[in-house]
Amino acid sequence: MTSRLVAHLGAQNVAGATATALAGHIRALILDGRLTVGERLPSERSLALELRRSRSTITRVYGILESDGYVTRLHGGSTRVTLPRTPLEPDAPEQESAIDLSIASMDSTPGLYDATVRSLPRLAALRGTSGYSLRGLPELRDAVARRFTQRGVETSADEIIITSGALNALNLVLATIGRRGERALVEQPTFPHALEALHRHGYRMLPTPVDVDGWDARHLTGVLLADRPQLAYLIPDFHNPTGATLPDLERERIATTARSVGTLLIVDETTAELDIDRGWAPRPMAAYSPHVITVGSMSKIAWGGMRLGWIRAEASLITRLLAIRPSFELGTALLEQCIAVELLSEMPALTTHVRERLRAGRAAVATGLEGIDGVRMPQTAGGLSVWVDLGAPVSTRLSLAARDRDLLLPPGPRFTTGGVLERRLRIPITLPPDRTAAAMDRLRLAWDDLHGGAVPRPEELSRTAVI
Repeated sequence: MTSRLVAHLGAQNVAGATATALAGHIRALILDGRLTVGERLPSERSLALELRRSRSTITRVYGILESDGYVTRLHGGSTRVTLPRTPLEPDAPEQESAIDLSIASMDSTPGLYDATVRSLPRLAALRGTSGYSLRGLPELRDAVARRFTQRGVETSADEIIITSGALNALNLVLATIGRRGERALVEQPTFPHALEALHRHGYRMLPTPVDVDGWDARHLTGVLLADRPQLAYLIPDFHNPTGATLPDLERERIATTARSVGTLLIVDETTAELDIDRGWAPRPMAAYSPHVITVGSMSKIAWGGMRLGWIRAEASLITRLLAIRPSFELGTALLEQCIAVELLSEMPALTTHVRERLRAGRAAVATGLEGIDGVRMPQTAGGLSVWVDLGAPVSTRLSLAARDRDLLLPPGPRFTTGGVLERRLRIPITLPPDRTAAAMDRLRLAWDDLHGGAVPRPEELSRTAVI
């Protein structure tokens, strides 16, 4: 069985690499977060067998990592991931100057302040209650249900639970229906924290490909029919990170197939309202099967600081979710709920603002990338980001080069179940244009750093692509 380390490395990617180069690949995985602190690595003998290298080479690799502080080794025992014990300077310049492209989220909507002020009387009226809100305020559940109905799937407040964000909603669903050791179909690429949540709940991943042009629906339904996974996690609207939208016909086919094989569909609609110029509006996946579980959030359309989301599901599952929820959370904060009631009453103005911001961000990224030879930006009609083609499998190395330029951006493999998609890079379109322009300037410098000197040009590296 392939170890996690080798799955991330890709045995073919490091074939013939020197001990120093192989140590560099592993160090990149640690810095990127794909190998976690404290994680046990394969023994020297096991790794040598997996990579078909000599044990002495692997001994040198682990020795280099240990001397640099990236692993700890016990004689005759385990090798575990760690980080160098380098003290942080109190006023490190990078803390103020760094531009963070690992977070694809906008600042707050201009209407947030006014909505907060208008929400205070509603909050004051709740002072006589316990303050705990397991199911969510009735008026907010009504508002969320109305939004689903407006989008094409009849929904009642009894089918809604208000949560502390979409990721919180996903974890509540997994805590309720999860089965350790079962299989879960996931898109590749997808939202990294969803993969982490599924892994934490003991699922084995079955990836299905998604690109800027959409899903391989034949592959997806084939996996459903052949493997009958217990659940599937999908982002059908402005997919994160590719920006693709699943057409209605494919939604119906996937929902029907999942229902026939007993697979629960968990649909993430966090990005569903982030339309720029798609030109058409699909029906929610829940319109095609009563067994679809939908999670959503206010974070991307209002503000990341509003930790408020929801679950839409059958009433019977809602009852089960409510029974499990008190074991790790006693409800959602009332202030956020009161604010959300106000914001949802102004959805046309809210989505117009989001559209304008995303359009400006998309244009700023496009302008910035024009000056980087070999990088291709695809068309994207909405969502949080563009899924850039680098033309060569250099995403992790570019990410590391960008750190030296005070630019934080996760490489393509961070969004996968293994060390693949090294040709891809997610660039958010959510920052203000001036901040985006500065980020693209730094990316251009990192690109030049990567391709300067003896480093091969992209066209020389393209034949090693793993996609």
